[in-house]
Amino acid sequence: MGEIVASPFQPPLWLRNPHLQTLWGPLGRALPEVERHSEWLPLAADGDRLLLDWAGPQRHPGQLTVILLHGLSGCSDSHYMRGIQKALADAGVRSVAINSRGAKQPNDTALCYHAGETDDVDAVIEHVFAQDPTGNRIAIGVSLGGSRLLNWLAHRDNGKLTAVASVCAPLRLDLCANRLDRGLSKLYRQHLLKVLLGQLDDKKRHLDKVNPPEAKRLHRLNMSGIRSFWRYDDQIIAPLYGFRGAYHYYAQCSAGPKLLQIRTPTLMLQNRDDPFMTPETLPRQEELGPAVTLEVSEYGGHVGFINHGPQRYWLEQRLMAFVQGFGFR
Repeated sequence: MGEIVASPFQPPLWLRNPHLQTLWGPLGRALPEVERHSEWLPLAADGDRLLLDWAGPQRHPGQLTVILLHGLSGCSDSHYMRGIQKALADAGVRSVAINSRGAKQPNDTALCYHAGETDDVDAVIEHVFAQDPTGNRIAIGVSLGGSRLLNWLAHRDNGKLTAVASVCAPLRLDLCANRLDRGLSKLYRQHLLKVLLGQLDDKKRHLDKVNPPEAKRLHRLNMSGIRSFWRYDDQIIAPLYGFRGAYHYYAQCSAGPKLLQIRTPTLMLQNRDDPFMTPETLPRQEELGPAVTLEVSEYGGHVGFINHGPQRYWLEQRLMAFVQGFGFR
């Protein structure tokens, strides 16, 4: 059985609103400058490719590499991804940010990504391992990226990750989809769907030129009337990935019911005021695997954790402390 601990995160009174916490980063923060270089990783399974953005020191044997996975509609240029990579680089830690299929540039097949997609995650882990089998690897997943990592740990853990951290992972996809249909959370839902559908439109035009058979798969999808994640997952994700519908996808890919299977040291950062979910999604202690620590804050919004003063971006400092706690460089 794992453990549940209270987070030390305590923002000032004027920063306790969950929507202010959620929107501060994407709307109020200048993107951190971080020196990076890109790599295209071929995917042997279907001939597609992933764009990887590397930061930090040059590769050398035995070093630590941190693998970063963004959330839904995000990419390596999301404010939290650049912020984490800069914090790691400043500390002399090498990192690679995964751009999921279609996230930053259109990819070459109809596939995208979802909460339970682990093939691409596994491909990157194997790629990093092949570069340096003697080094250590820590993976950090944010929001939907956290869900993908937790699913990987439950189903495919091969011992090639030293530790994992997830941030604001949607542990019950059905409850999270329902939450995004209520109140001010509908604004987040509308934004996310607009970005995702726009990416699919871009990919259609791209595939029409480079891979017409895959373009036909997208053209056959019903993209009309999508105003909720139930509809998006029913009309887009389910047919692309072979699920019987949104209910089947949610049942198969919600990470919450699988946490007992996790054996690799894992830190889960969640909070009670996240407008993308409800406290009902938080697991009980008896639902955690022996290597899992669930750290719960009362505040923080969705991937916010904004403080004041020199510790403004508390999340990056917390993740750095987690990484450095293993003593690897």
